Amino acid sequence: MKIALINGQNHKGSTYHVGRMLADKLGGEVTEFFLPRDFGEFCCGCTNCFMKGEEKCPHYEKLDPITKAVDEADVLILTSPVYVYHCTGSMKAWLDHYGWRWIVHRPEEKMFSKRAVVISTAAGAGMKSTNKDMADSLSFWGVPKIYKIGFGIHATSWSKVSDKMLAKIRKKTDSIAAKLKSDSFEPKVSAKGRMYFTIFHFANKKGWNPADSAYWQAKGWTENKRPWKK
Repeated sequence: MKIALINGQNHKGSTYHVGRMLADKLGGEVTEFFLPRDFGEFCCGCTNCFMKGEEKCPHYEKLDPITKAVDEADVLILTSPVYVYHCTGSMKAWLDHYGWRWIVHRPEEKMFSKRAVVISTAAGAGMKSTNKDMADSLSFWGVPKIYKIGFGIHATSWSKVSDKMLAKIRKKTDSIAAKLKSDSFEPKVSAKGRMYFTIFHFANKKGWNPADSAYWQAKGWTENKRPWKK
């Protein structure tokens, strides 16, 4: 099992430790990134990725190593501490660079057979909205199964997390790891994913965006072929 672990912060705080705990329990080959250390560019809104191709993004070369790791992974783990009820700016900036990969544009077919986990922690609250920030992108990439882990740890550092809370975290990561290990990895695309794909199947058949339409036509998706069907 190959795992891509993308951390929305540079420091190894509580959220990082939960993500690493899960990755270690899966026992696979882990490729790990820290944001913004490994990628810290903001999307400049040039629309090159949408209209001309992702390789025309001014940050393409910096982004490419993470993109390749994501594509090669069986499981994606995204972690972010809660920053004002949302994911970190560096996580958001990274996700912003993949708008072209959404189902409505040029989805990568490998995404339709992956599993993902989003993880957030806070001293208090905000885990639900933070996990949603990350899960929204994964869902629109086409990832069919996304697990969510969120803990209000009532502490400002990993060393101060109580034994009781640590026990809850271990139990939750045990459960998610077991599910991922037993998962057949057969793609079961969500109803939302199928709906968006069907809508843009027709849009790209009409050629609404030349870059997108050429991609869909090359994949055979404007006809009857589907990325989740072998």
